[in-house]
Amino acid sequence: MKLIKTALEGCLVIEPRVHGDERGFFYESFNAGRFAEAGLDLNFVQTNVSRSAQGVLRGLHYQWPNPQGKLVSVLEGEVYDVAVDIRVGSPSFGQWAAAILSAENKRHFWVPEGFAHGFAVLEGPATFLYQCTALYDHAADAGIRWNDAALAIDWPLARPSLSDKDEKAPFLADVPADRLPVFA
Repeated sequence: MKLIKTALEGCLVIEPRVHGDERGFFYESFNAGRFAEAGLDLNFVQTNVSRSAQGVLRGLHYQWPNPQGKLVSVLEGEVYDVAVDIRVGSPSFGQWAAAILSAENKRHFWVPEGFAHGFAVLEGPATFLYQCTALYDHAADAGIRWNDAALAIDWPLARPSLSDKDEKAPFLADVPADRLPVFA
């Protein structure tokens, strides 16, 4: 596998080694030993799958307390995937990194604990796979407005289809500090 660093320390794009011919392909989407050798000692406790139509934007979501790290990938379609550092005290607080994930490129994106996450479906429908390091905790579920001008995320959709929750999420500056992760 190939690790591609992003502008945010800890956020990585991961390209698996794909074996294929005219009959199809095979690749390891996760191998605990190989990931640990690369410095990613991950323990996944929950796997989620979502499917979204073209033009849908989901996010920016996070959990605090009980943060989740997420290894995400796309099994069908194509998405613009975004991670935002929301750890209070981090040198990159409020900065973001993005990657195009698709069934075709087979890339994964590692979104560490303490980061908000979202994606926009460029080609759909998109089937999205999340491997999470913590269980979903409804009481800790939180979000930040996708179009927060202070974040200046360069989303490729001008008018995305949003859930009510995502449309009404607070701006980062309006989230109380005790509802944000802390940089360690």
